[in-house]
Amino acid sequence: MGRYWSRLARKLEPYVPGEQPGDGSYIKLNTNENPYGPSPKVLDAVRRAAGENLRLYPDPTCDAFISAVAERYGVKKDQVFAGNGSDEVLAFSFMAFFDPDRTIVFPEITYSFYPVYAQLFGLDYATVPLDPGFNIRPELMKSSGGVVIANPNAPTGRALPLSAIRSILDGNPEAVVIVDEAYVDFGGESAVGLINEYPNLLVIHTFSKSRALAGMRIGLAFGDSGLIRAIERIKNSFNSYTMDRLALTAGIAALEDEEYYRDVIGRIIKTREWFTAELRKRGFSVPDSSANFVFASHSRVHAGELYHRLRENRILVRYFKKPQIDNHLRITIGTDEEMRTVVEVLDRIL
Repeated sequence: MGRYWSRLARKLEPYVPGEQPGDGSYIKLNTNENPYGPSPKVLDAVRRAAGENLRLYPDPTCDAFISAVAERYGVKKDQVFAGNGSDEVLAFSFMAFFDPDRTIVFPEITYSFYPVYAQLFGLDYATVPLDPGFNIRPELMKSSGGVVIANPNAPTGRALPLSAIRSILDGNPEAVVIVDEAYVDFGGESAVGLINEYPNLLVIHTFSKSRALAGMRIGLAFGDSGLIRAIERIKNSFNSYTMDRLALTAGIAALEDEEYYRDVIGRIIKTREWFTAELRKRGFSVPDSSANFVFASHSRVHAGELYHRLRENRILVRYFKKPQIDNHLRITIGTDEEMRTVVEVLDRIL
């Protein structure tokens, strides 16, 4: 422990991100990045924006970007918050809506940043078990303190229909329900259309996955204007300039090229279905995924061994050494060529 660490720093168990090797020689399927890159229109816009104006602070209100978002999603500007990636938006939301003396709930198996935030902000939390098929059980997601779910869920890729989201909202009328839709574009049903009906609903999006802008750190929250004002209060007590000029430019340009992203998403979904079928032929159990990754467990070879053997072959996947999922791998969907290589390497290993 560091000699000068605070008590908080000493007790934290931080989130561990996926490995980011610097040599570029790996097939990198461990952080759910988009294999096809951002729209050419985004790259052109960022190049044009990389000029002398970078000496100036960006717009703290993100007004032009939020206006573009509101138009694209059919919501009002005061129903949108923009921040530095969905992780920051989640952090602000935990601070804005959850209190230390009220227990929040989230699934037992889910995005591992949720318990990290709860610990960081001194929040009590309880976890709810999934069903045997790794599905979130809406009837158990109840708490007066707040509810957080990822839909589609991570690392399982399983998605709830909107009817189940409604059930969770109806069961928690006095608490904020956060629905983290990082992977919704790959097969889930978005709850953004419910924000006018449920003032306790906050939906969080990211441009890191379907829009291939993980390097730009762009996150959004959609909700009742009262919820958005609460997040803004937290943000402006922390950092007024959460989005830089290039990120704002990239975000606007990305919203202007829906045709490109529909094509990319379609390609990833097609590859995901092919890869899932190939894994099942080889003795893997793979739940149907609505995300840009699959969650796989082999009938004979342990996930830990597969992880190390794949890494020896310059293929990175994600292995969570945690109860209930320590015999599963989360494998991001890459290009067709990358996924064919993974299948070939698995054949050699198996």
